[in-house]
Amino acid sequence: MDWYRQLGATEFAFILGFLLFYGLYVFRVVHVARVLNTPFARIFIKLGVRTLFLALIIVAILGPSFGGSKREVKAIGKDIMICIDLSKSMDAFDIQPTRLEKVKNEMKKLVAAFNSDRIGLIIFGSEAFMQCPLTYDQNALNLFIETMNTGLVPVGGTEFGPALRMALNKLTNEKEHIGDTKSKIIVLISDGEDFGKDTDEYVKEIEKNNIRLFTLGVGTERGGNIYAGSGVKKDKDGSPVVSKLNSRSLREIADKTGGQYFEINESRNDVSRMINTISRIEGELRDARLVDVTANKYFYFLAGAVVLFLLDIMLSVKTISI
Repeated sequence: MDWYRQLGATEFAFILGFLLFYGLYVFRVVHVARVLNTPFARIFIKLGVRTLFLALIIVAILGPSFGGSKREVKAIGKDIMICIDLSKSMDAFDIQPTRLEKVKNEMKKLVAAFNSDRIGLIIFGSEAFMQCPLTYDQNALNLFIETMNTGLVPVGGTEFGPALRMALNKLTNEKEHIGDTKSKIIVLISDGEDFGKDTDEYVKEIEKNNIRLFTLGVGTERGGNIYAGSGVKKDKDGSPVVSKLNSRSLREIADKTGGQYFEINESRNDVSRMINTISRIEGELRDARLVDVTANKYFYFLAGAVVLFLLDIMLSVKTISI
């Protein structure tokens, strides 16, 4: 038998109080009965009933659990690989405070929403790097997200291909792969300026493996300047560089894999909608095991105490009969 709680100061106080005050009560009744030469045997019956009543109440408070049974517990989850663009264009401030800072704040919401799923992080520019492998550790994920900046990847353009290739390899790796690839998801976050040539090749591989690719475009169509030191980035002619959101390429690769395109701009934030969409995707069975379970059966003892309480009311102790 298991107990919800152990005997504590409250229970001991009830017991000591009962012994003290009821002991004085019994002594008084017996003394009066002897002086008057009347029977007093019923007082001990009452004592037994009330002692048992108190015992049942205390047992009910302690919460006894018994009657063990087996229950199957299943662990179901998804693998989500997030690819985040860290090219210099993500420092554009058409989205306040910058595109990247806005993405970092929203990614923490995504990590919190999928706390029972494995999440990995890939950062990319013209090359891709594994920032965090698939993990359940939310603290580690949030730490990696917080430290992301555009200086972590080599200066250059943006190519989706390397990031998609790395995400695909990680999700289909035999050591990592557990079950149905339909529970494998890639989230690509970028301003959409893809200068790579092999993106279509990896998109086809992703589609072939039944992996869903969701894209999140960050920026505005009118574009914005890019932070560079104390000023803004300029081209070779000295004119400020303007980076614009190119949603077309992001929409195309999402559509090809059965995924969906979402966007963050100055008046729209689809992150919550993206979270809801991904949440509806059924996870895969990772583990199933039988565990011993018991139920708190305090109500049996409480019911017994109620019966004794009613019996106590019906029993009376008389020291004088007229």
